[in-house]
Amino acid sequence: MPMISAYDGTDLAYRTIGNAGPPLLCLPGGPMQASAYLGDLGGLSAHRCLIVPDLRGTGRSGVPEDTGTYRCDRLVGDVEALRAELGLERVDLLAHSAGANLAALYVSRYPERVGRLALITPSVMAAGITITGEDRLATAEPRRGEPWFPEAFAALGNIVAGRATDDDWQAIGPFYYGRWDETARAHRAAEAWQRNAEAAAVFASEGAFDPAATRGALARFDAPVLVYAGEFDLAAPPRAMAEVAALFPRAQTVVQRGAAHFPWLDDPGGFVAAVSAFLTAPHGGGSGRSGRW
Repeated sequence: MPMISAYDGTDLAYRTIGNAGPPLLCLPGGPMQASAYLGDLGGLSAHRCLIVPDLRGTGRSGVPEDTGTYRCDRLVGDVEALRAELGLERVDLLAHSAGANLAALYVSRYPERVGRLALITPSVMAAGITITGEDRLATAEPRRGEPWFPEAFAALGNIVAGRATDDDWQAIGPFYYGRWDETARAHRAAEAWQRNAEAAAVFASEGAFDPAATRGALARFDAPVLVYAGEFDLAAPPRAMAEVAALFPRAQTVVQRGAAHFPWLDDPGGFVAAVSAFLTAPHGGGSGRSGRW
């Protein structure tokens, strides 16, 4: 696994998956989860060369001496170090979930370094968008017919009401997947060893985000943007994803039917078709488009 050295000497590991097409830098979420959970993004590696880093303190990357560097705004330097190491003047960037906050801050600081930006079921902390409990409950409601729903929905109600237990957070696991099958269960269980809880606690700590400044920077980012949502994703409900897209001058949205927070697992073919189409579309394409798969 290739390694580079960050600005503070921390070793940063990354994987290269596939060799088709130009590089696509893929930022994982979690926050602060080893990038292994991304896999090859449903086969997207057949269309692009995926560059997939483990953020500091996760996977095979080193643990920094200063744990304050786990803060999202301080991770921007690691992304820039990787881009420079790869010798890329501009790079297309894909970010999943919490990784979208890091992508937003990177775009804010280095807009000229990003060719296209794909935000997959993105977290909205950096932009200061509010997702209400009602949003999450309404997004979950259509899954009422599934056998695991009563327990999971009761747990979600406790979380929304502010009386969550650790058991409640475990019980809502099925909501993150379009199908709660063996693949989804194994994917969920792997989080226990992939995620650095100490780093996650620092990621969004005080000083990490300045939503007003970030919104202003994103409004000036004139490259193509894809905001990709899952129809049943209570972590990133489609209504909030439309609000994310509205932050950019040239954003389009896609809502994948039957998908939740990991759409490349729910329908790999549909996910790859939509994302690869965005990445290869003419640079002068229109803005504000939306679609459903």
